[in-house]
Amino acid sequence: MRLRTTSPERTYRYLRLGIVGVVLLLGVSLAVQSMTGGPLGSVSAAYYTPARDVFVGCLCAVSLALLALSGRSVEQALLDLAALFAPVIAFVPTPIAPGDVAAVGCAATTAPCVPAAAQGGIDNAMLSLAVLGAIGLAGALALAIAQGTLSWRLGLALTVAGLVMAGFVLWWRLWPRGFVTGAHDVATIAFFALIAAVAVVAALRPVNARHPAAVRAAYLVIAGGIVLSLVFLVTVAIVRRSTASGGIPLFFVGEAVALALFAAFWLVQTAELWERPDPALTRRRGPRRRLPATPLRHPGP
Repeated sequence: MRLRTTSPERTYRYLRLGIVGVVLLLGVSLAVQSMTGGPLGSVSAAYYTPARDVFVGCLCAVSLALLALSGRSVEQALLDLAALFAPVIAFVPTPIAPGDVAAVGCAATTAPCVPAAAQGGIDNAMLSLAVLGAIGLAGALALAIAQGTLSWRLGLALTVAGLVMAGFVLWWRLWPRGFVTGAHDVATIAFFALIAAVAVVAALRPVNARHPAAVRAAYLVIAGGIVLSLVFLVTVAIVRRSTASGGIPLFFVGEAVALALFAAFWLVQTAELWERPDPALTRRRGPRRRLPATPLRHPGP
């Protein structure tokens, strides 16, 4: 039996499945790097290894896919915000310890650092993101006005997005040293926190035939798992212990769990919404078009 689907349905399916594929690609790249170059202290440490191209490319692809999943729901607004943090995670490297297998240029210090050689790339990327972000916000506002879809909700979302981008740019320009050592971690925590929030919002939708209790439970488990993994990572950072007694890299484990849950979220969402595109697109809000009045025909004399 051949299933009849519309182009928007297929597009949304492929975007969601594509995000899962991107996470799988990153996982394979990390596995190859661990087998050939030794265990990484964290997923983000791939930036300093031959896996860098895949790491950066995957994060950029995820960012684009999240923005492409257009809609008007609260979930989509949160995903759009998450898309803003992904490029920062990609282009601003994580601080690394001198003993890390990926450590380059940090031998002169005992504290985690970002090698000075990375500064040029960070500056180039941040300036590029600032320009693109300004163009993107202006374009989104212009399109909303042209399409008649501008509302206070969209205005609020654009305002928050502008504040996030302005905050990172000001941090980069006014306190470059603090930005280099902290922006990656802030962006990573914000990204996964927003994904957890999206899972919670999805779980709170009323239970019905299209949103059964099992799907709600899956969303809640994913949200809880992401929150626990973030708490675990923050705890590891506070106690400054990067490995367990058996030599297991704790940061890598925490980030890997968060990535796996991120992929699980998209698998659940793909299965739940398989038969329809973003439902927010099917409810067009705006002035109704009035049909031209039909002249009355009077009976003849």
